[in-house]
Amino acid sequence: MVKDFYIKNMVCDRCIKVLRDGLDKQNIELLQIELGRLRLDIESDDEIEKLKTLLESNGFSLIGSTEEKLTELVKVELIKALQELPLELDKKLSAHLADALGHEYSKISKVFSITEGITIEKYFIKLKIEKVKELVQAKELNFTEMAQLLDYSHINHLSGQFKSETGMSLTAYKSQQKNFRNALDKIM
Repeated sequence: MVKDFYIKNMVCDRCIKVLRDGLDKQNIELLQIELGRLRLDIESDDEIEKLKTLLESNGFSLIGSTEEKLTELVKVELIKALQELPLELDKKLSAHLADALGHEYSKISKVFSITEGITIEKYFIKLKIEKVKELVQAKELNFTEMAQLLDYSHINHLSGQFKSETGMSLTAYKSQQKNFRNALDKIM
């Protein structure tokens, strides 16, 4: 039986590889995989239990409720938006999410806030700050270029958000030469 499964904490290409390899070892037929979702040809309850064990042993979990599913889809959509720089949302974030997820933004926002205890906008800022940390560690861009890539109107806006989120300035972070990044599945 072909079935879609929605997965919590799938945030990168490595997550996809881990699950693809694990499903192959369990002899569970994978039909399609993308961030946050698997399409499998499941033949028994035993295979579903193997899937749950595989997910849990790798820090993932099945999403049960429609609210959790919508929340995870928001996260995946925002993470995808930041994978390709420059960040190019051709419309406001709210309109982008409404179009991408096929729901009114007011519903998306309310469900996300209730489920996660944080607004979508605050979550997106946290993701952008993690992206800045990644860019700082790559040592290829200056702060102004980073601000432009992440669609900040001015370096001062990025600097203010960075300090607010991390407690240190961009320059202080860069000078420490340490990895203070947070895993994307742990952001909240």
